[in-house]
Amino acid sequence: MDATPGFRFREPGALQDGELHVALTRRAPGDSGKGLAPSYWFTLRVGGKDAGVVNLRIGFGLEIEMYEGHIAYTVYPQFRGHHYAERACRLLLPLAREHGLKTLWITCHPDNHASRRTCERLGAAFVEVVVRAAAETSDMTLEGDGERCRYRIELGTK
Repeated sequence: MDATPGFRFREPGALQDGELHVALTRRAPGDSGKGLAPSYWFTLRVGGKDAGVVNLRIGFGLEIEMYEGHIAYTVYPQFRGHHYAERACRLLLPLAREHGLKTLWITCHPDNHASRRTCERLGAAFVEVVVRAAAETSDMTLEGDGERCRYRIELGTK
């Protein structure tokens, strides 16, 4: 079941920044029963090799805004230090705008200094550190990761 009434996936087109290619690998429909927003999954590719992943969630609500964020990314260790996460996020901003997002949230663990720096390089504003109550269930809580830094990017209508 789709978590966003009337939601339709769009074609993101070619997403490239220099040697970085952001390739769509799947679309995941939302599931309101599970609290899941529709999402796009991409693989970061550099020199024909997989360098990481990035996920764009299209939705609204407490879970996304406080804990999960609209964008999540991982850059594999051997590819770090080239700003691939930042560059991939920039390539996804127009797609987020096409879906009507005016504010985009990114969250990360307070100790993840590289991810925090990525948010800052994107121009995201640090909002706060939030702690999920132990009684709330999520993958983060189950893994013992209840603290999240929240960053906000105002997309406007560019």
